[in-house]
Amino acid sequence: MVQRLGRETAKLIMSTAIVDPRRAAGLRRLQDFAQRAGPLYAKSRNFDFGPERRGNVSMLSPWLRHRLVLEEEVVDAVLQRHSQNAAAKFFEEVFWRAYFKGWLEQHPTVWAAYRRSVSRLLQSLESDVDALHRYEAAVGGNTGIDCFDAWVEELTTHGYLHNHHRMWFASIWVYTLKLPWELGADFFYRFLMDGDPASNTLGWRWVCGLHTSGKTYLARASNIAHFTDNRFCPEGQLATRAPALNENMAHPVARLSLPDALPQRERYGLLVTEEDCHPESLLVDRPPEAILGAVATNLRSPLPVGEAARNFAEGAVKDGVERASIAYEADASLTNSDNWAEVLLDWASRHQLESIATAYAPVGPVAELLADAGEKLAANGIVLRRLQRPYDGATWPHSRRGFFRLKKQIPSILDNLGLDADRGPSRQKAG
Repeated sequence: MVQRLGRETAKLIMSTAIVDPRRAAGLRRLQDFAQRAGPLYAKSRNFDFGPERRGNVSMLSPWLRHRLVLEEEVVDAVLQRHSQNAAAKFFEEVFWRAYFKGWLEQHPTVWAAYRRSVSRLLQSLESDVDALHRYEAAVGGNTGIDCFDAWVEELTTHGYLHNHHRMWFASIWVYTLKLPWELGADFFYRFLMDGDPASNTLGWRWVCGLHTSGKTYLARASNIAHFTDNRFCPEGQLATRAPALNENMAHPVARLSLPDALPQRERYGLLVTEEDCHPESLLVDRPPEAILGAVATNLRSPLPVGEAARNFAEGAVKDGVERASIAYEADASLTNSDNWAEVLLDWASRHQLESIATAYAPVGPVAELLADAGEKLAANGIVLRRLQRPYDGATWPHSRRGFFRLKKQIPSILDNLGLDADRGPSRQKAG
């Protein structure tokens, strides 16, 4: 059944609008938007006027997700133009991404359960004709709900959806179409250029009352009409109730891992992944012997991954590797293999490496590949060192429960990171 669905959904991976997956493009977008990140953003951010009129939101998420542009740089650019209070709503949206990552890092069984459910549910569609037809209609944009079908086309074509669309979409998927949330999350994760294990999984769980227990989100026709400037009004087509879903397993809190350090005088290589494509700011003391870029995008799902998502991730890693090669004056290469353990062992052997350094990867496919590779590297006397950014170290400990705990800490976090809340950063920006 997975193979059949793979062939069917491959038809949905249409040609995409070109989005430049390079750091320079992300910085240009940031500079263009920063002036609008204050009160105007707070008033207009929930409105969506269509793919060609998105000036009210930053659309920085693909660059932030791959850390082509760093969170501190976004805060920096905005604080150059607005006070922290004036841009409070925008900053909250930036910190939501950190919150979701930190929360999932401390509740990793949520991710594991989601992955198992996706595989199980895709297989179960073989014996449930009604569910299969509803699923195929949903992912094919053939539900007859004009807004939902338009969002499917936008997602599969452009690899992006406005945040408000994502909430409406998830609510309609679960409560109107009666489809499992896990398959909807998988659909998003396959096609979104900013597809992130934490934000995507936990966003879907939030809509159906699993993240904040009992709190759900109901898509309403009047709300959709208002915030799409009356482009859509699915009156009489949507569910009128959104009862919270339940799950029959608990997710215990796990301790955060301690970050690794890079010892002096150790011959090491630098691994760049789609989790962090700004390696020139990750290492500052001494250059690596060699640089390798690797992607894990194809492991997002058992089904085909969208062209926009795949191309952006591959382009981001390529850009990161090229910039790191120039910054560190080191040999650089790329691999498309999913067998990271074998590739890294061979690469380390050729360059006579004692260790491999890489940015710490939070819960998701990259972390899983690194865990497997790390064991095999260690068996061959090579150490895998995961280097954590200060931003994650400052935000994740406050992300164990609800977002409000992290929100209260935003001023002190900005201060601890060297950012003056009223006058921009008191340190030199990352290059």
